[in-house]
Amino acid sequence: MSDISLKVLTYNIHKGFSATNLRFILHEIKNSLRHIDADIVFLQEVHGERRISNQRFDNWPNTQQFEFLADQVWHHYAYGKNAIYNSGHHGNAILSKYPIIEWDNINVSMLRSASRSLLHGVIHIPETDQKIHIICIHFGLFGRERKRQLSALVKRISTHVSASEPLIIAGDFNDWREQAEHYLHRDLGVKEVFKITRGAYARTFPAWMPVLSMDRIYYRGLDIIDCNRLHGQPWHRLSDHIPLLAEFRL
Repeated sequence: MSDISLKVLTYNIHKGFSATNLRFILHEIKNSLRHIDADIVFLQEVHGERRISNQRFDNWPNTQQFEFLADQVWHHYAYGKNAIYNSGHHGNAILSKYPIIEWDNINVSMLRSASRSLLHGVIHIPETDQKIHIICIHFGLFGRERKRQLSALVKRISTHVSASEPLIIAGDFNDWREQAEHYLHRDLGVKEVFKITRGAYARTFPAWMPVLSMDRIYYRGLDIIDCNRLHGQPWHRLSDHIPLLAEFRL
């Protein structure tokens, strides 16, 4: 292991709106994310295109939401659609300070009304010549749907990620029944940062009074330095989820 650390944040930004959908707060999210200054940011529910909102909100950015958030801080990013509708689309995004040397968006949809995908990227750490696989996910609301998506995730990693390569899986698992562990630990040997360090998954939903453990950061091939659940100001009044932050040593 080297002395280089890697700060990782995962956040469901609710398409840039407050939990009640009454306020467009993407600018506040941008400022808050910059204050945390993570090396890699895993985002869910990011608008790639939304034509109606461009006309309704004066402060709607002229660029795609992930480009707006990445501006001048995270010079590398990838976006994968997982919901397409008449007025646009949204999906997962990864923002990175390190080069993303390859990425792919894998469709794991089971229901036409609830499209889902895995955004799988590989980042390169120039100081160590290290490559790290990163996968941003947002799983479905139904148990049977999630089981299929977990199986697809296991298959993707088993066929595309060597056991010797570091791996981070982060996002909104919608796994309030805590069933994902059965697949991920048994089949992939990954561990969840909060469960390993704090003894339980972090409660992240709803943001104003978190009681459900929806968001996770799983890893293998890295050492944990620290992990935190970003509750309180300003996070509890932004999205309907609160972010998770973990720091690893390469």
